[in-house]
Parts: sequence; C-alpha cells; structure tokens
Amino acid sequence: MTLKRVVVTGIGAISPIGNNVSDFWSNLIAGKSGAGPITLFDTHLFKTRFACEVKDYHQENYFEKKEVKKLDRCTQFGLIVADEAIKDSGMLESGINKDRVGAIWATGIGGFETFENEIIDFVRNNEVPRFNPFFIVKMIANMVSGLITIKYGFKGMSYVTVSACASSNNSMIDAYNYIRLNKADIIVTGGSEAPITRASIGGFNSMKAMSERNDDPATASRPFDRDRDGFVMAEGGASLILEELEHAKARGAKIYAEVVGGGLSSDAYHVTSTHPEGLGALKAMKEALEEANLTAADVDYLNLHATSTLQGDLSELAAVQTLFGDSPKLNLSATKSMTGHLLGGAGAIEAVAVLLAMKHGLIPPTINLENLDPKISSNLNLTLGKPQSREVEVGMSNTFGFGGHNTTVVFQKYR
Repeated sequence: MTLKRVVVTGIGAISPIGNNVSDFWSNLIAGKSGAGPITLFDTHLFKTRFACEVKDYHQENYFEKKEVKKLDRCTQFGLIVADEAIKDSGMLESGINKDRVGAIWATGIGGFETFENEIIDFVRNNEVPRFNPFFIVKMIANMVSGLITIKYGFKGMSYVTVSACASSNNSMIDAYNYIRLNKADIIVTGGSEAPITRASIGGFNSMKAMSERNDDPATASRPFDRDRDGFVMAEGGASLILEELEHAKARGAKIYAEVVGGGLSSDAYHVTSTHPEGLGALKAMKEALEEANLTAADVDYLNLHATSTLQGDLSELAAVQTLFGDSPKLNLSATKSMTGHLLGGAGAIEAVAVLLAMKHGLIPPTINLENLDPKISSNLNLTLGKPQSREVEVGMSNTFGFGGHNTTVVFQKYR
C-alpha cells in the first residue's frame, strides 16, 4: 500500500497575543508578552496571580446567546479557531465530500471551568443535586470535535486526544496518519484549552510548577534563564486543516507546508518530571525525522517545548544537543516565552508558529532570557530577543506532557 502525502491547507489561532492568525503572528514577531494579572477570578489568596489570558474576548461576538449556555470556554476557543482554519482552507466552497472529512481535536483538561463551577454550586446549595442540564456536554473533552462535525456536517472520524501538554501534537499526528492511510481526505485538527480557573491555578501552584513572579508577569515566562521559576498558564487554541495532497491540488487549495513526520514516545520515568537526559524527547525527535526521511542536518528551525521549568528546559536541550550537536546553525526558539503555556493547546499554536516561520522566512524569538543558565551551552542559537531572517525548508515542533508523553511533528516546504 502506497501511503498518501499530507499537506496543511488552513490555519486558525486565538491566543494571549492575538485573537486571529494575523495578530498572533505580528505580536509573536514583535516579541510581545501575553502575560498579565488574572481577570477571570479573584486571585488575592493565590501564590500565582497572573497568567496569559486571551485579551478582549467577548463570547457574544462569536456565538448566539443560547449557544453560549452550552459551551465551555475551552470549546468556544476550539470552535473559533476551527472556523478560521476552515475558512482559510476554502474547503466549503470546493464541493468536498463531507463523508471523507473528520475532526481530531486535543485538550489537556477540557471543560475544567464548567466542572469547577458546577461543583461549587452543588456545595453552596447544601449538596442538593440541581445541576445544569448542559453540565456533562459542556465538560467532556470530546465535545469540541463533536461540535465541529455537527456544525459543518462532517461525517468522518471524530474524537479528542488527551496526553496532557502533548495532546495537540498527538491529534495532528493521528490526523496525518489517517489521511496517509486513505481513511479521510481532510481532517480538522488542533487543540484548545481554558485552564485559568481557581482549581487549576491552585492545583498547579501546589505542585510548584508555575512561576510566582507576581511583581513582573510580562517577564515571568523565561525559558533557559538562570532565574526561571516555572511556567506561565495560558489559554486559547489553534487549528490546522490537514489534507491529502492530490485532493488539495485538485481543488486548487493553497498549501502552507507538507507534514512529513511524527514521533511519539514515553519517558517511562516519572509522573511529572522529564527524563534528566531527555531520552524520551530524543526518541520522539529521531522517529519523526526517520519517518520524514530527513537527517538532523536538514532541520532549519525547531520550536522547543521549553516551558520555563528548571528540569524540563535542561532535559529538552540535552536531547537537542545529542541529536543536533552543539551547533549554532540550527535556529531554536521558545515561543511560550510570549504565549505562555496553553497545555493541551500548546502543540497546535506552536505548529502554527512554525508554519508561519516557513511562510515568511522569519524565526520568532525567545524573549525574557536575561541570564543564560550556566548549565546551557552558549553556542546554541536560541533566537534571543528579536526574530531572525532565515529560509525554513524544514521545521519541527516538540511537545511533552505529564505522564512522560513526548511528541514531535515535522513540516517541510511543499515542492
């Protein structure tokens, strides 16, 4: 059986630094931080009082009033970015066979805000079981993919991948594989998350995973910096339209890039910590490149997972140096320094960053790095402070999640 080729024909984004693809890219290249004081709830008793929220978000601008009651914030973000990507692809005007179109989405924790609010109300009502009739369908993670297919009438496969912060790359790799196997012509994929809630912030604080730099939120996400103290929570999402190459060509679709490889591995090490030597990350990157029939020397840009945690940053760079060597030729950048960490949506928003870097020949920067961790080689090109012009033929993106999940996606310019 000959495997099909897969390309990206549409993208969508809503993020702490832009509520559409164009604004996201402009602010990413400008090195703008999306962090600021949390406005979604009262934080005065919390250790961390800031996050990367989506700015100027008004749900009534996107949804009818009756719809809002049925949609968790995570689902709202997913539907918004899927719509932008679908429109960008032009698929609905192309007479596509909707029986051959699916939706494979991703989220790390799904409708967390809905769950939290319903339980709070339950307790406040003296545990009288009066729950919102939309409680379950708002909360369950798979509702994003389900609602995408319902809205557009897509009748192909539909489900959600959950592997913590690796979820989006998992969803994209699954979509890539199903199209390669001729199970679908088009799959709407990506991820979304809305984790800026009391229980979420409190829970991650209790793990000592998040930054507590409350006096200067804009500089709190500082991957590789000597003084980093944890990640910065973020919300939002992004979508990619993956499509079989010949199908895309037949309808005259624009092509951002070709998806050429996906790597998956497990650390088999610890429930939250990455392997100190980055062995799982190394395995995922190697497998992705092998599947793409590429070598490390072929890669121009790698968007790092780089959450700004003490061990995570070091272990990922250990894997990078093992695979690529201690060379400044490869551009590396950590865009979470601007967007914060979208958890299950991280891989999708970072894949969009890679695709736009390939389109524009411009590598987005790593910001907030003031004092390089002495354990990190100064020879690595971390694209510090400002973007760098570079033709990107091959771009990669890493995401890793609690539980030891490691995922890598490889894109190549379509020729």
